[in-house]
Amino acid sequence: MSKVVWKGGTLLSPVPPVMVSCGDMENSNIITIAWTGILNSNPPKTYISVRPQRHSFEIIKNTKEFVINLTPASLVREADYCGIYTGAKVDKFEKCNFTKAEASTVGCPLIEECPMNLECKVTDMVKLGSHYMFIADITAINVDESLLGDDGKLYLEKAKLAAFAHGEYFELGKKIGSFGFSVKKKKNKKNYNKSK
Repeated sequence: MSKVVWKGGTLLSPVPPVMVSCGDMENSNIITIAWTGILNSNPPKTYISVRPQRHSFEIIKNTKEFVINLTPASLVREADYCGIYTGAKVDKFEKCNFTKAEASTVGCPLIEECPMNLECKVTDMVKLGSHYMFIADITAINVDESLLGDDGKLYLEKAKLAAFAHGEYFELGKKIGSFGFSVKKKKNKKNYNKSK
């Protein structure tokens, strides 16, 4: 395999094009963010990286709260819109026909139409260059009941989440494995049949 070498850049893909809501139930905004992920398991920590020029930056800096709303493929047009227009001029909840729902641990609204919402409280703010990273504890997760099986297990594939890769949106496709499947022992058919 022959490769060319480019200078460092932001080509990690795919990433989630999440809609981050901030503010309060009366004065709120939504910003679409792809620079997000999980930082730690216990306590559960996440981050979002935001340019200081963005309308949401001062809101999050002052309130120290935000909600990461996972974007299904069916809402990718709205997510794109929320990443282009500024909340200083447009009420994105109204423009996108989104319903504000109350969170349980933060004052900013959830986007009701999103299948999962992660409530977050900022613990640290790190200046990185073009962006500031807001590091936050995940204080609650809201899960649409349609994603749960009769056994109470989360079936996240039912959400049909969107992914973002190199300027383009995609819908997550077929499942090709589960965590640990590469080392999982196969059932021995001979032993199974003998035990019958």
